[in-house]
Amino acid sequence: MIKGLAITTVWVLDQDRAREFYTEKLGLEVRTDITMGGEGGMRWLTVGAKDQPDVELTLMVPGPPGLDPESAEAMKKLISKGVLGAGALATDDIHADCKALKARGVEFLQEPQERPYGIEAIFRDDSGNWFSFTQRREGDLDMSQDWGI
Repeated sequence: MIKGLAITTVWVLDQDRAREFYTEKLGLEVRTDITMGGEGGMRWLTVGAKDQPDVELTLMVPGPPGLDPESAEAMKKLISKGVLGAGALATDDIHADCKALKARGVEFLQEPQERPYGIEAIFRDDSGNWFSFTQRREGDLDMSQDWGI
C-alpha cells in the first residue's frame, strides 16, 4: 500500500545552478549527488528540508532516459518560459521567511496574500519554475473542506 510521497522531480535547466539555488538560497540540504552509469551517465541530485528526511526533490535536466530529445527540448522551453508550477513549500512564518529569501536573491512573483487555506506567496527558482510558498492557517490541516474535495 502507498504510504506517502518519497521523491518528486523538479525539472531544471542546469543541475549545478539548481543545487546552488536550492541549498544556498532556499536552505535545503543535498541528500544525494551521484552519477549513475559512470562518466557521462545520469546525475541523480536530490535535495530536501532538514526537518523532513523522508521527502526529496530530484533536480533533473530534461533528457534521457526519461525523455526523448524532442520532448526534452519542449520541456526545456516550457521551463525557461516560467509556466511550470513545481509544487508548494510550507513555512510557519511566511513574512519573516519571505524577507530572508528575498535577501538571498529569491525572486517573488507574488507577495504574501490571504487565501482560504492560509497565507501564500509565489516565487521562482533559478530555472523559471514557480512555487507556492504557504503558511497554513492555524488548525487548518484538512484543505479538502475549503476546496470541496
